[in-house]
Parts: sequence; C-alpha cells; structure tokens
Amino acid sequence: MRSWDEPKKRKARVEIIPMIDVMMFLLVFFVLISLNVIPALGLKTHLPTASSSQDLKPQNKAVITIGLNDALQVDGVDTKISELPARLNLARKNGEKLNVIVNSDRGVEVQRLVEVMDTLKQNGFESISIATRKP
Repeated sequence: MRSWDEPKKRKARVEIIPMIDVMMFLLVFFVLISLNVIPALGLKTHLPTASSSQDLKPQNKAVITIGLNDALQVDGVDTKISELPARLNLARKNGEKLNVIVNSDRGVEVQRLVEVMDTLKQNGFESISIATRKP
C-alpha cells in the first residue's frame, strides 16, 4: 500500500507591519485635514501692526471680524451690519459689560471700520478694542 505525505497545514500569520503603515497613513491624513479645516472657520485677515500692542484677555468678549468685500462676522458667524447690535446683545451675559474686539483686515477701508465702530457706540457698546499684531 502506498502512502502520501499529507501537506502540513500552515497556521495563519497576522502581519503587523502593513497594519502599522495603514494606521500611520490614517493619522497623517487626519492631521493634515484638521489643519486645513481650522483656518476655514472664519475670515482670513492680515492684521495691521502696532508697536504699542497689548495682550487683551477679557472674560466676556465678542470678536467682530471685518474682511474685504464688505464681509462681516461676529464670532465666526456671517452678519449684516444692521444685525450687529442684536447679535452682540445675545452675547451679553446677564447684562454684564461686553468687551468687543474688532479684528479688521489691513486692506479694509477706514470708512467701513468707522461704520462698525459707530454702530457699536450708538447701541451702547463702550468697551471696543482694535486687534493688531506686534511688528
């Protein structure tokens, strides 16, 4: 009688190197995507420089961003200048003083900046700061 050797059954192996490669690829992908998404949340502005800039860290604040082409945002939300006082009144907490920071692009006309500040003053917002960067 003849006998044949049965082929040896090979156990399955889990290769870890390709799995690490895939995980590293996913990590890099998500980091790059998150870095590109964060600046897209608001208007991109180039702040003017001032040698007397100070760090301002108020507790109750609202940031108004004035961009080119009549773009206006309050804390990252597109707003018309007529809706500005109502949106800022919503940001006030229990009638507390609201510190308004105006973040204006370097190329915005002075008239547009004056319109926004005039609207704020007429509606009772007294604490207004203009954001700048140090040279």
